[in-house]
Amino acid sequence: MQELLKWTLETIREDESCFSWMEEYRYEWAPLVKSAVSQSIAGKTVLVLTDESRKWFGKYIINAINDMQKNRPLLPFYQLSESFPNLHNNHAEQDLRLLEDMLDISYPNGYYIWYIGKGEHPYTKLAFRKDESFLWIIDKEVQNSFSLRSSDKLLDIKLLQLFRLFDHTLSAVLFGDLDLEV
Repeated sequence: MQELLKWTLETIREDESCFSWMEEYRYEWAPLVKSAVSQSIAGKTVLVLTDESRKWFGKYIINAINDMQKNRPLLPFYQLSESFPNLHNNHAEQDLRLLEDMLDISYPNGYYIWYIGKGEHPYTKLAFRKDESFLWIIDKEVQNSFSLRSSDKLLDIKLLQLFRLFDHTLSAVLFGDLDLEV
């Protein structure tokens, strides 16, 4: 974990977008990003899920993650609400189990949910059911998640900065510049 923490700090400091706020949060970030990147490298599908206010960000992730200019392998990232448009109707326990069964069949190598949004949103019922979910929770403290505040005037900028850090971490691991197992 030390190598990831050191690499993360160096990456934050090299960033030109006033990213210094993240230095104190890197200890919370590192285990979460390690889990998410490890799962992606292992071949799991990433199902991006956002609340309505962050839907733009989910689309941004999907468009940016497999940008051909990155010269890296394409990775299976999909926006869950686009793949399953009736998701907003699934709130009952049985509905969630049926959805999870369908996802298990659809993604035999496994999947994890990357949820970005309010902690009280109905989609969290699905995201919180998987221990391996990559959670960016807004306005609620949740164990094993990265917390953000909707009152933060720089929230959108911070989301973009965090995505860029995640994306750089993914590339560094893919290209052998960072070993998550050290």
